[in-house]
Amino acid sequence: MKNERIRGKTVVITGASGGLGEQIAYLCAQNGANLILLARNIEKLNHLSERIHDEYGVNCPGLALDVSNPDQISAVFKRIYETEGEIDVLVNNAGYGIFSNAIDINLTDLEGMFSVNVIGLIACTREVIPHMCKRKSGHIINIASQAGKLATPKSSVYAATKHAVLGFSNSLRMELSQYGVFVTAVNPGPIHTDFFQKADPEGSYLKNLGQFILDPEKVASNIVSIMLTNHREINMPRWMNWTATLHTLAPRLVESLGRKAFFKK
Repeated sequence: MKNERIRGKTVVITGASGGLGEQIAYLCAQNGANLILLARNIEKLNHLSERIHDEYGVNCPGLALDVSNPDQISAVFKRIYETEGEIDVLVNNAGYGIFSNAIDINLTDLEGMFSVNVIGLIACTREVIPHMCKRKSGHIINIASQAGKLATPKSSVYAATKHAVLGFSNSLRMELSQYGVFVTAVNPGPIHTDFFQKADPEGSYLKNLGQFILDPEKVASNIVSIMLTNHREINMPRWMNWTATLHTLAPRLVESLGRKAFFKK
């Protein structure tokens, strides 16, 4: 996968210590981009930063950031602008989910998911908007989910956070279009990452998905390939996005036909 547009550009990735964020980092480095990796686990970040720098020779500092902490966000992005310069691409990848029936979800988990998936994402985005608008250049990539298009049982709160991400992205895209700043929403289905260790500790959802689970490297490749282009959405897999589109047109039909599959969590 080649993307010469990002060579020498600076890409900031939240939630970069593993999973999809880690794969995005590797592919950006392969294309000559300078990276700033953000996550809570500084030990993992340092290991990843050293490996990327040694292998690809690009600038790749790792900074500790808990995106649920607004004060940390402000401090970290201020440091980035003071020490690393401008940000060309922001990938809002940090996020997590917990699968639970609405009646069983506890308030701590509810607040946590909204703090990270929604408020943290918006807070990080607000840090880069003035700079990108001033330069009339930049790309904000928000990792949402197919759950933000089609909510299913046991994911009500998680789906609500991703619906919020899509709503924010769609509005932001129009707001920033006059400044030449791009906004892309990425809507993957389930990806084979550590996400499910927290979302579904029993492993039943992964087991039921079988061959339909996405390869994180393939998802990352699609994301990196569209960086610094005016691309509205990435939707994977296609059949899941078609189902979500059909649900918009005929919700009762989809919910009736898909009832058995939707409850496989």
